[in-house]
Amino acid sequence: MPCRYALLLFTCLVLAACGSVPSRPVAARPAPAASLPPSPQGVDVTMFALGLLETGYRFGGKNPDSGLDCSGMVTYVFDKAAGLRLAGSAADIARKGRPVATDRLRPGDLVFFNTRNQPYSHVGIYIGGDRFVHAPNNNGRVRTDKLSSGWFAGRFEEARSYFE
Repeated sequence: MPCRYALLLFTCLVLAACGSVPSRPVAARPAPAASLPPSPQGVDVTMFALGLLETGYRFGGKNPDSGLDCSGMVTYVFDKAAGLRLAGSAADIARKGRPVATDRLRPGDLVFFNTRNQPYSHVGIYIGGDRFVHAPNNNGRVRTDKLSSGWFAGRFEEARSYFE
């Protein structure tokens, strides 16, 4: 009888070990949390930015009729959707706002990247679900990409919020 209990205990331990979750390497940047509620202005900015998808790219472009670059898109969207005037390059825009941890990102926050071996050389608008809208020059159109994977993941620098 004691042998039977020992065998049962041994079997339970083996099965428990088989059911354990294997350890995984920790990601360099955690995926943004989905539970933080967006601000009303952040929702407006997000919706307006999504309306610009497929707009053509133009270096120095500041309006959708003639084309947009990354900072032009951000300044245009923030002006039209939130009445907030941002100006200058991505690096200029990065100097404003308050830093936000990646796991605290909310729709409407800005995400900054080092894309030309230059700090804050690209900017996009976080829209939630680990995605952002931006105007990259390599595709020629405003599009969405994932923050935590692909070419931009290794070039992410910082996020900033401009709303409460």
